[in-house]
Amino acid sequence: MAEQSARRTPQARAAQVIRTERITPHMVRLVLGGAGLETFDASEFTDHYIKVLFAPEGVNYPEPFDMARIREELPRDQWPVTRTYTVRAWDPVQRELTVDFVVHGDEGLAGPWAAAVKPGETVRFLGPGGGYAPEPSADWHLLAGDESALPAIAAALERMPADAVVHAFIEVSGPAEEQKIAAPAGAAVNWLHRADRPAGEALIDAVRELDFPTGDVCAFVHGEAGCVKELRRHLRLDRGIAREQLSISGYWRLGQTDEAWRATKREWNAQVEAEQEQAA
Repeated sequence: MAEQSARRTPQARAAQVIRTERITPHMVRLVLGGAGLETFDASEFTDHYIKVLFAPEGVNYPEPFDMARIREELPRDQWPVTRTYTVRAWDPVQRELTVDFVVHGDEGLAGPWAAAVKPGETVRFLGPGGGYAPEPSADWHLLAGDESALPAIAAALERMPADAVVHAFIEVSGPAEEQKIAAPAGAAVNWLHRADRPAGEALIDAVRELDFPTGDVCAFVHGEAGCVKELRRHLRLDRGIAREQLSISGYWRLGQTDEAWRATKREWNAQVEAEQEQAA
């Protein structure tokens, strides 16, 4: 998206880190604020996301920061690198934006940055985007994902009505990665511990084994692309769930960098959907 020069250049926002918190061994929470959030809003969807901008090593941008100018005057390898993160919470009164980052030591770009960033530092980002919120008319809700989908799943659970019927499956590495979520009293929140199993395997098994309630479901299924492919096939073909009832996509793909996955994600998703439509 960001590399399509023919499209309108999105406007970057700037916010300041207000506070940070290590909420689990591998999850860091940043709360952002400041004047750059005065016109920001992330109250419509529960999967709102922002694209955090990182300057390549050794590159400094002139102030005021201007994405259009950067793309016009600098070579592509000096453009900001983006990483997409779900909005965990948005407080429109305090105008505070909460974003959770998965951290695995020095692995990756955004995780180590989030672990080291200090209050007062500036964060630049694009967005928000988004497209899913729990459908009020649904008879029940299915939420399934790994750590990458956990912020959106938690936000969805917190927005559900008190009497909502919900089956949520969240795959994490182990018990220490579980979080407290303000879910409806009737929601079944199942934490799946991956341990040494391949990413997504426990999630696939849990959804396949679920005794689906009767009635129309509103489903949100996101995480590792291979896992999502299997669950899409299961939900569409085995369970007969209509495409319109599903929010389903791969947030990342095992064995690929974020850049490589983003470059092929749209085509990959379209191919998977076409294959499963033919099989239906």
